[in-house]
Amino acid sequence: MKTYDWIVVGGGITGAALGYELATKGFRVLLLEQDVTLQHSGTRYSYGGLAYWSGTSELTHQLCQEGIEHHRRLSQELDADTQFRELDLLLFLTPEDNLEKVSANYAGFAIAPRLLSVEDACELEPLLNPNAIAGALTVRHGHIHPEKTTQAYLEAFRRCGGELQIAQVIELLRQGTRIEGVKTANQTYHAANTVICAGGLSRALLKAAQIPIRLYFSHAEMIEIPPVEIQLRTVVMPADTKRFALEAQASKAEVDSLWDEPNHEPVPPILDAGAIQFLDGTLRIGQLSRILTDPYAKVDSSASEAAIRTQVGKILPALEKLPGTWHHCLVAFSSDRLSVVGPLSNVEGAYVFSGLSTPLVFVPPLAKHFANWATGQDDSIINQLSFSDRACI
Repeated sequence: MKTYDWIVVGGGITGAALGYELATKGFRVLLLEQDVTLQHSGTRYSYGGLAYWSGTSELTHQLCQEGIEHHRRLSQELDADTQFRELDLLLFLTPEDNLEKVSANYAGFAIAPRLLSVEDACELEPLLNPNAIAGALTVRHGHIHPEKTTQAYLEAFRRCGGELQIAQVIELLRQGTRIEGVKTANQTYHAANTVICAGGLSRALLKAAQIPIRLYFSHAEMIEIPPVEIQLRTVVMPADTKRFALEAQASKAEVDSLWDEPNHEPVPPILDAGAIQFLDGTLRIGQLSRILTDPYAKVDSSASEAAIRTQVGKILPALEKLPGTWHHCLVAFSSDRLSVVGPLSNVEGAYVFSGLSTPLVFVPPLAKHFANWATGQDDSIINQLSFSDRACI
């Protein structure tokens, strides 16, 4: 029976990055991903933004700085093009927004966005509808192609001796207070350590192994538009982003019991109208976010697509009618907007590496910190983000 040092569950960008970093340290690593095309992964439908300007504490300042420096050299390190670039993020203000309040929300960031008039905003992004906005905030923003970056990590992982298997993990093997590996539909794998990088499915997998944690997920919906000649110069997002308030409401202690039951919607859905264009001309517009406690819940895709198109069309009229396909994925988040990285309380051999969707810039440095910590090095970053020192149930 083959035994590994580490099993990494989930082959999205978090699992791929962590698997690679562990393999570079000489560990015997097995990475398990349920879908060869990542069709059910948040990585597949990510906007790919790197908000390196958004640090608000000593911890997040450090991770933002390490992250952007890492991304700038990552293509060379992995010997593959991640399509890293820096471009302008345009955070539009609507006439209903409270400018003073919204501006104050951004004042504490490491790099505070600057205010633009309607005219200046439309000069920066000509596709904007000047009649729908009251101005904008702007800041330089990093960007990668998340799928290409993930594939680059996976290829580098295999070159380092890592093993990749396409299989869905259906159970964690628990003996007393220890996790000893995982079970798939066809095989059982054993390891000294198992780390869960399964994004929105992480909570359910850990719960089934009687490991309750305050890790949650939203159902994110967007529309992908094939390559077009229309050119979007910036990343366009609302200045008053509602997603973070949604996550805060959905992870309050008083609604936590609802997460252990299916068919609950603790808070109403929100829609943050935004758009990004990749280097190949592909557009992604969205995002509608729902809190549904069943990770496999069905939604009305036609109604969602119509809502996204209408709201994005108000801000970017040229994009509203472009042919495209509605998609859906799960996005993991924590109760305090911090990533969840490190060992789990009251159980041995089990770890989590999740909640990294905001900001994506954290992924490379956190994977490296985790791998260094796994070799026995003390690491203050992992100590601060581990559930062992945070809000475990």
